[in-house]
Amino acid sequence: MSVSSSSSPFSQFWSSALRSKPLGKSSDTGEGLVRRLGPFDLILLGIGASIGAGIFVVTGTIARDAGPGVTISFLLAGASCVLNALCYAELATRFPAVVGGAYMYTYTTFNELTAFLVFTQMMLDYHIGAASIARSLASYIVNILDLIPSVKDNIPNWVGHGGDDIFGFLSFNILAPILLVLLTILLCRGVGESTLVNTVMTMTKVSIVFVVIIVGAFEVDDSNWSPFAPTGFKSILTGATVAFFAYVGFDAVANSAEESKRPQRDLPIGIIGSLLVCVVLYIGVCLVITGMVPYKLLGEDAPLAEAFKSKGLNSVSILISIGAIAGLTTTLLVGLYVQASTVHSTQVHMCYHHLNNQSSRLYLGLGRDGLLPAIFAKVHPTRHTPIHAQIWVGIVACILAGLLNVTLLSHILSVGSLAGYSVVAACVITLRLDDNIDININTQLSTNSMSKRTDCITSIIVIAFCGFTTGILYRFDPPGFSCPWVPILPAVCIFFNIFLFAQLNYEAWVRFVVLSIVAGFVYAFYGQYNAIHASDDTNYYQTLPSIEAQ
Repeated sequence: MSVSSSSSPFSQFWSSALRSKPLGKSSDTGEGLVRRLGPFDLILLGIGASIGAGIFVVTGTIARDAGPGVTISFLLAGASCVLNALCYAELATRFPAVVGGAYMYTYTTFNELTAFLVFTQMMLDYHIGAASIARSLASYIVNILDLIPSVKDNIPNWVGHGGDDIFGFLSFNILAPILLVLLTILLCRGVGESTLVNTVMTMTKVSIVFVVIIVGAFEVDDSNWSPFAPTGFKSILTGATVAFFAYVGFDAVANSAEESKRPQRDLPIGIIGSLLVCVVLYIGVCLVITGMVPYKLLGEDAPLAEAFKSKGLNSVSILISIGAIAGLTTTLLVGLYVQASTVHSTQVHMCYHHLNNQSSRLYLGLGRDGLLPAIFAKVHPTRHTPIHAQIWVGIVACILAGLLNVTLLSHILSVGSLAGYSVVAACVITLRLDDNIDININTQLSTNSMSKRTDCITSIIVIAFCGFTTGILYRFDPPGFSCPWVPILPAVCIFFNIFLFAQLNYEAWVRFVVLSIVAGFVYAFYGQYNAIHASDDTNYYQTLPSIEAQ
């Protein structure tokens, strides 16, 4: 009896951890959004969601570590994101009514605990990304204020650029948290923007980037490119793990399956098209700024503006600062809103219109699922915003932005995205297996089917282990759309993601382990007992159309 009692908590934990969302097949997901987005709209959406922090923030951070080889870092990160995006696009077309991203795909395909761990890791990435953007935004604002004679050189570093480092990682900043507080208040009151505004902002950001590339090309000193990889190729790979986060806007395109005119054709065009444009722009900017200024002298918070200012091009520096302020502000608004709320995907990035209860996203979604306290799921009755979740998101981002410098923030960034997207690729492989199994809400999988699924998951784990092991050995060498080539492409995707994972800074590994342990305790003592499993809360997915149908 004592043995049974002692094992009961563990058996209950694993029983809860292995639960998943009810899964059913359907060729008709009911009411959907208007299919009004064509390939150009999707490409513009992906560019608008990606261009921002990547160019205005992390280019300088990576360049200080990898030198001119930062261009290769962005190229490798872009190639990895193309693979991840193809996997993501398939799940977006399979689950057009589910916009919970990697969390909901994992919850449906695998189990509750894995989904919760994916959520916590990816969510911290978003918090860190918001903090990095806020610190950079503060620095660009100070660059504008420095143009006023009475203000120039009278603004302490701890106000906008960040104070001197304490213990190697603490750097106080006052302006960044203030900006986050103001944006959080704005979001709590409700935000409404139009597609036209998003289009204008995107075109403005891209135009400024083109100005940077064209004007900066005339100021390049090619001697600054030698040596091209001063700290070796391993630093370039580590830089690729940081640059990875600069491309994650592609999920805005992947999540637009229900609103695209022809998802099977348009989603791949939108995803790959936007990624290719971003890769070209990132590489162009990296070549220019590392050619203009020796990489060791590049600024961390506002690298573009400071590079042009060092060349005496103050007018261009002002233009860059204005564009960066506008671009980073809109990016930060989107990031903070997405973390806290639930809306249809394209409305998140383009319209910010009314909340929609069919979509479960991030904190609000976890609150509704019972894995986090119900207060996160409360929506203001008149403003229709998830005010409690929004305040929590703002508080976490304020703490990170006020205390940690951009270098440390960038070092612990991307680990959640790499892990989460690897799980997404694993979902593709698993669901392809399930396409041959008759899944029904009231019918359990056969023993043979479960055996196949177990073998599949085991293979995925082996692939991930091989990728991590290969990455470690390399690093510490003593001296809707149908994803193509399944399971090979998703397997390569997992392998490459975990290989990059192995190149992360040690701070990122510490963060990953500590957060996983904390998340495990939160789930064990709260989530498993409060998770909501309504009989009608079923995620319906579409099997892939036959070749003849395509």
